[in-house]
Amino acid sequence: MRLVTFNILNGRAQDAHEVDVAVLERAVKELDPDVLALQEVDRNQPRSNRADLTAVAAEAMGAPEHRFVAALAGSPGATWEAATGDEQPDAAAYGIALLSRFPVSSWQVIRLPQAPFPQPMRFRGNLLPTMVRDEPRVAVAAHVQAPSGELTVCTTHLSFVPWWSGRQLRALVRAVAGCPRPLLVTGDLNMGPERAASVSGLTGVAAGPTFPADAPTEQLDHVLADPPLEVRAEVRRLPLSDHCALVVDLP
Repeated sequence: MRLVTFNILNGRAQDAHEVDVAVLERAVKELDPDVLALQEVDRNQPRSNRADLTAVAAEAMGAPEHRFVAALAGSPGATWEAATGDEQPDAAAYGIALLSRFPVSSWQVIRLPQAPFPQPMRFRGNLLPTMVRDEPRVAVAAHVQAPSGELTVCTTHLSFVPWWSGRQLRALVRAVAGCPRPLLVTGDLNMGPERAASVSGLTGVAAGPTFPADAPTEQLDHVLADPPLEVRAEVRRLPLSDHCALVVDLP
């Protein structure tokens, strides 16, 4: 089984302002995942040509099972607020997605605690930090019926605030404590591998720098496992996003 986690930057190339949906489609086909975990996913946003990027990825990989979970509802510069889960299926939104070629017996959505106040954040090209209020964070877990047996795959995109991302990761692990094992927690965790393993109590099974994509120096994207698993893993640069994809092949 091939599992991929990928922060897709709304489907944009690193320095682009608009989305070419065909580039995302080709990237997913090239990755050829059985289970695909995506972060920074748009639905019906003007900046991504009003496409449903989860549906685009699902068609590209042939995934009958897929779930988009909104963290934010509305569009930047207009109405932009925390999603509740009660939005209409075609409403403009932004969040995460989990897709599977294999049957999924159940889904679980976890809404994570939000950082309580703005934090300084440095942006490329700016000398001084900007005060930024962190966005809401969510996770989604699927009980996947893989050929080798049932497993739980979860994905999330955690806060850029270092001390708060740890709190969110602990909350996520508690929320899925009763799920079938093996458990795989994936996504852009906004922390390095040692801290991710220490905070979660899980084992990182894929190592390598994933950010920034043009010259990776740090690993923000992870696959954490319980129990530990022997896998083949690689970091793959693709013609979109400021992150690389993390590809894990399980026996």
